[in-house]
Amino acid sequence: MDYLLELVQMVNTYLSDYILCFLLIGLGLYYTIRTRFVQVRCLGEGFRRFFGNFSLHGEHGKSGMSSFQALATAVAAQVGTGNVVGASGAILTGGPGAIFWMWIIAFFGMATNYAEAVLAQVTRVVKEDGTVLGGPVYYIRKAFPGAFGKFLAAFFAVAITLALGFMGCMVQSNSIGETSEAAFGIPAWGVGIIIALLAGFVFIGGTKRIARITEKLVPIMAVFYLIGGAAILLANYERVPEAVSLIFYYAFNPDAIIGGSWGMAIKTAISQGVKRGLFSNEAGMGSTP
Repeated sequence: MDYLLELVQMVNTYLSDYILCFLLIGLGLYYTIRTRFVQVRCLGEGFRRFFGNFSLHGEHGKSGMSSFQALATAVAAQVGTGNVVGASGAILTGGPGAIFWMWIIAFFGMATNYAEAVLAQVTRVVKEDGTVLGGPVYYIRKAFPGAFGKFLAAFFAVAITLALGFMGCMVQSNSIGETSEAAFGIPAWGVGIIIALLAGFVFIGGTKRIARITEKLVPIMAVFYLIGGAAILLANYERVPEAVSLIFYYAFNPDAIIGGSWGMAIKTAISQGVKRGLFSNEAGMGSTP
């Protein structure tokens, strides 16, 4: 068991500290340039299209979802405890400067998410009964025809199922359970059972039930999220300028807090920012479509 743990840690370190950093930053930069900074250029258009046609009960598309339900489902998948735990974990292991690199990943990640969504739309398949099928599996097959494409698509399907269906859920449910136990004295295992039952009830209902639940819960979640963040900032408003300055200072001088050589410290800060950024916004993960 110890050998297996060491092997997993070694592979994880190699993938996350080297391959993941270069791929996420490089791909995000490529799509940003290729789309001519779509995350900046089309930001206003995105807000106008959303708020101009905002309706909780808009017309349903062929997939059975309204535009707001589609947005709510995407937000529900990408905004949650990972945004809180990811940021705190980045600071803990990479210092305040890791937050700067999370911002960088988030900025370039918007272009990556946009590319994922566009590719899913371009390569989607509409069946005779109106069911819409699409996502990374389909555009992987389109990009790599033949046996290699089938292998990549199958590997992605298994990997994303494990990541979202098991690993991600375990991290988030564990965070909720431990927080509930520490704050309210509720046993973590009890919280875990409740979360599993509620999630099972939603998932068993299929896409339509997921859409109906998320369109009601996401606005409430967003309000609490924003109010909670604003309350923390207001309660500590005197420290906000100092915190921002620490983020920028330690982004390029992490050795002062992490220790070791400058090169090793900057690598740690960047890798932690990238890893936690991926955990937070899922850019490049293939979950956006």
